[in-house]
Amino acid sequence: MSNTTTNPQKPTAVQTTGHAWDGDLQEFNNPLPRWWLWAFYATVVFAIGYWFVYPAWPVGGSWTKGFASATFSVGGKEQTMRWNTRSELLQDLDSGAGAVRQREYLQKIASADLEQVRQDPKMQDFVRQAGKVLFGTNCAACHGSGGQGVIGQFPALNDDDWLWGGTVDDIRRTLIGGRNGFMPAFREALTPAQADDVAQYVLTLSGIVQPDEAAERGKAIFHGSVGGCYYCHGDAGKGIKSMGAANLSDKIWTLVDVNATATVADKHALVRSVIWNGVQNRRQMPAFGHRLSDAEIKLLAFYVHQLGGGQ
Repeated sequence: MSNTTTNPQKPTAVQTTGHAWDGDLQEFNNPLPRWWLWAFYATVVFAIGYWFVYPAWPVGGSWTKGFASATFSVGGKEQTMRWNTRSELLQDLDSGAGAVRQREYLQKIASADLEQVRQDPKMQDFVRQAGKVLFGTNCAACHGSGGQGVIGQFPALNDDDWLWGGTVDDIRRTLIGGRNGFMPAFREALTPAQADDVAQYVLTLSGIVQPDEAAERGKAIFHGSVGGCYYCHGDAGKGIKSMGAANLSDKIWTLVDVNATATVADKHALVRSVIWNGVQNRRQMPAFGHRLSDAEIKLLAFYVHQLGGGQ
């Protein structure tokens, strides 16, 4: 490889750097395209303008705030602050296209009944999407992302078996005011043998065991003044929704996982433990009436109603 200087070139010819390799391989010295130069200069101007308009440079323990601002509403009051990603998000949530469309649908939901929602595919789609977000934010921590609940702590919402009622209005009242499930402990009212008998009778209500002498004694306690269980659970043990008393005849258990146990003795022990110890400070649900708007509560009620099958 050689590195030699080429002959002088005519002024009008394409200029080279004056070097050649292997005799005839030359390096041209073409100028940058004019469009590329203007584009480069434009980026420089844009960058300088950006530094003034938006937050850009660190200065000591702070930074340049820029001149851009964002205006949005919080709690019905209009606020203006220097632009940043947070203020842009708040502005988008307040006046963005998605926020405006969401408010429009919330207004429709607020004035619609269940049948209207069922007949409108767009409203149904909005209930599924927006309701899922509300549920995930406010309810999923206890009831699970799919409303499956946690036996012994939080009721399942996806089985259409409701302690306090499963209509949209029932669910709305539950969301607005919360619930406080309670069952007294019967260790002071019953003897251990009587508690065993009542547990045996309760298991006959759902067909887990067949009636026997112990169940007959338990039935008398269940329906008598000593136990008085029928006051809350009803004569047939089907529960009273206005009191949040569980249905004992449907094989759906919310406090103890009777269905997961293998033997009748284990099932009996679980039911007896609830009778003996009661239910206190374990079935509390907070009120959402002060956290969510009326339209959001109604939307969430529609969504939860669908989780249970919409019956």
